[in-house]
Amino acid sequence: MKKFRLHFVAFVIISLFISCNQQEAVSEESDTKDRNMFGLYIPRGLTKTSDGLSPGYVMFVPSNSSSTYLLNRQGQVVHQWKSNYGMHTPYLNEDGSLSALVVDPDFPVFAGGGEAGRLQKISWDSKILWDFEYANEEHLAHHDIAVMPNGNVLAIAWEARTAEEVLQAGRKADMIPKAGLWPSHIVEVAAQGKNGGEIVWEWHIWDHLIQDNDPTKDNYGIVSEHPELLDINKGRRLPPPITQDSMDILQANGDAWRNQTAFNRGSDVFHLNAINYNSELDQIVFSSPTLSEIFIIDHSTTTEEAAAHEGGKRGKGGDFLYRWGNPENYQQGDSTHRKLFGQHDIRWVETGKPGAGNLTVYNNDIPMGPDSLDYSAVYEIEPPINQTGNYELLSNNQYGPEKQTWNYVAEDTLSFYGSFISGAHRMKNGNTFINEGPRGRFFEVTSEGEIVWEYLNPYRGNIHKPNGDVIPPIPFAYSQFRSTFIPEDHPALKNKKLVPLDPQPEEFKLPPKPKKEKT
Repeated sequence: MKKFRLHFVAFVIISLFISCNQQEAVSEESDTKDRNMFGLYIPRGLTKTSDGLSPGYVMFVPSNSSSTYLLNRQGQVVHQWKSNYGMHTPYLNEDGSLSALVVDPDFPVFAGGGEAGRLQKISWDSKILWDFEYANEEHLAHHDIAVMPNGNVLAIAWEARTAEEVLQAGRKADMIPKAGLWPSHIVEVAAQGKNGGEIVWEWHIWDHLIQDNDPTKDNYGIVSEHPELLDINKGRRLPPPITQDSMDILQANGDAWRNQTAFNRGSDVFHLNAINYNSELDQIVFSSPTLSEIFIIDHSTTTEEAAAHEGGKRGKGGDFLYRWGNPENYQQGDSTHRKLFGQHDIRWVETGKPGAGNLTVYNNDIPMGPDSLDYSAVYEIEPPINQTGNYELLSNNQYGPEKQTWNYVAEDTLSFYGSFISGAHRMKNGNTFINEGPRGRFFEVTSEGEIVWEYLNPYRGNIHKPNGDVIPPIPFAYSQFRSTFIPEDHPALKNKKLVPLDPQPEEFKLPPKPKKEKT
């Protein structure tokens, strides 16, 4: 029974990631004029290939699964890693092991998209080498991790703050749920033994707030003069109140998170969803889709300096070195200056790849495209970093750039659109590998925007509800939070026998479409 419950939590990460998309109607017909964001009832597997592709593999976690697959360019699974918990965000290490964020089966308090709670290291042959729990009543690891060169792991996590603490920090009373808020923090964990971990560095959003609402409360100041701080009155607004009876009905129908209550809806105020580390700069970048901004902070600080406004190589302590995407959040400009809309998967382009030092991001839900529909894009931007490692403001007191260095947008907004999850990263050949998350579509595009390889995930795990019932697959049957291109020369693959598994994992087939009633 515990295993069933654990597996159900894994499913929830994807299937309830954003409630706003649950109201989107799912087409019963595969009409080319229908966006069909989830890709239901369309052909799956390898759909496009080309000559001269960079040799390599694709790593991904099928939805509703505790396994990670490695796929060759012919669309065949050649390896899999297995966890004892639902898998969420894996990264491949040079020794062939995975460092992964996985789902703790019984964490308390917290509820929301990307909930997880455990950090694992899993060997090539699926032995659990390290299993560290970061889940209790005070904090919960969620969404994403970054593996550092020394083997330590940076993890995003929520922390619980009471309604009284939040009010004293300067948030408006009508924006505070009874359960308080869960602002995120970042911890650096050094593995100790098989289950231990030492927090060797940490940074908290809570230490870098400002507000201009109430001079009698903490953090009072002029928001427009402090882009290095976060206005505590930004972030998610409270949803309409509901009774506990209504929440009980949502829980019974599987339409709410396990720990969600009538009083903690809206507690996940800033909702961080991605983290990446740059060892050359010793800086961290993270993403908040709720704020529609990405942020860079200094990792060269001590933990004490990270809680302050001075210190570290850049001299700014734990304050933001850089932010981009929505300058209205720091009262510079207006909605017309906004660049990001619910973005995911912020990453630096790595050394040795075209555009090295730039940032790539999947911009999920840009309003009013060429055919008046919201659309997605992948952006590459060049942050305005100077020789000291700090970032310069433009003359209008906003952080640049004003325009992207490169972007990918489909010719229409029907063929490429994922309003949530999703991601992208640069390849060695200069192409960009994209994960259109809701549809479970992986594809490679050239710098000119030509698609040279495309694959649609046909797999889904067989996780069940705690009572043994099958979890309904529609609409998130094939959705993917992340997928990663692994080049053939990656050290992890040296001397590995990578031949197609025989038999291949069983593909998931949706039940027949309901027939339309004739009128």
